[in-house]
Amino acid sequence: MQITESSLKGLFIIQPEKKGDSRGSFTEVLRMDLLKNAGINPEFVQMNHSTSAQNVLRGLHFQWDEPLSKYIRVINGSVFMAAVDIRKNSPTLGKHFTATITAESRTCLWVPAGFATGFCMPDGSGEVEYLYTAYYNQNGESNILWNDPAIGLPWPIKDPIVSERDQKAGTMADWLEMPESDHFRL
Repeated sequence: MQITESSLKGLFIIQPEKKGDSRGSFTEVLRMDLLKNAGINPEFVQMNHSTSAQNVLRGLHFQWDEPLSKYIRVINGSVFMAAVDIRKNSPTLGKHFTATITAESRTCLWVPAGFATGFCMPDGSGEVEYLYTAYYNQNGESNILWNDPAIGLPWPIKDPIVSERDQKAGTMADWLEMPESDHFRL
């Protein structure tokens, strides 16, 4: 398993080793000892599974009460993933990380609290699983406009299918003016 920190401090790309033969394949998707050796020490409390049709875009979502980190993997299809640093005192505030991740690649992401995440399905339907380090709290979650020009995410879909909630999200600048944004600091 290769664990590599991205250009955004704390966000890691995890590449598990796939072993296989004529019977099929096997992959260790999560190894806590290896994560801990890389400085990642999560305590997972919840696992989510999301399915999306082609051209669906979800995001940019985060939870500030209780701040949560995510271990994300694609289990079906090809998914364009995005994470945006929303930590006020971060040198990479407002910067983003993107990657197209396929179920076949088995690549996983570790996205710490203080990042807004989103994904879309440019090439068909897909399924994503993610482990949370805090319980989902509807009253402590928020989102940032998926196409905020100040962030400039290179979404690969021209006219995505987006929820009403995501269409009405505020901008990154709106979020940073809210007192809740103080929950995320390096």
